[in-house]
Amino acid sequence: MPTPPASVAVLDRARAGWPAWHAARVKRVAGPDGNLALVETIWGAGVEDHPGSVPIERRDLRTGVVFRGVRRFDGDSPAIRHFETIDAYPFDPDWVVEARFVPHDPPRLVAFEHLRDNGLTRDLAVPGDILFSLDGVDYAFDAFDDEGTLLLVFGDETNGITTYESGRFLIVPREPGDDRVVLDFNRAFVPPCGFSGQYNCPMPPRQNRFRRAVLAGEKQPLFRDGFQVH
Repeated sequence: MPTPPASVAVLDRARAGWPAWHAARVKRVAGPDGNLALVETIWGAGVEDHPGSVPIERRDLRTGVVFRGVRRFDGDSPAIRHFETIDAYPFDPDWVVEARFVPHDPPRLVAFEHLRDNGLTRDLAVPGDILFSLDGVDYAFDAFDDEGTLLLVFGDETNGITTYESGRFLIVPREPGDDRVVLDFNRAFVPPCGFSGQYNCPMPPRQNRFRRAVLAGEKQPLFRDGFQVH
């Protein structure tokens, strides 16, 4: 069943909220605990060994094994000192798409490759399918559960040309019990690994790739003096 075009009210809210969203993103990534401030990730270590660090953990969903470590942030990191802004496309109402969320009970596990895992995959819990139509093409995307938030990792033909090479992220707001969701690709954003080499981001699975250019959302972070994220 094709999804309807976004309503005027949905488009008006999206357009009105975009400038503040973009400004908040630029401010947040450059904050003292923002993506640009991450300078070290150490697995197998504790806060007691690295004062001032932030504890992190991840769980293997099939085995239940929990891996723990810490992240160290620096509010005066080289990335922050060289950061200018996040380049982005102008707001485009054509990339505000109404979709349907079809839940899985229980959530299914989907293998996501991560950027720094040398081709290995990790299973992430996908609570449902996101179904929508765009220019006559039907899509069924997987958004995984990121601590209670639906996070869509997607790729398109701009990756590595005008946008971040491994894909982009999109938060999908959802009201409990409502199968309607809005995909506002104007709020597609560069993943954390685009700001610090200390992150290890999931990459878009095959089913989450557009065979077209998504000319909306963030493109790339911009830095002065030729600075590059490693």
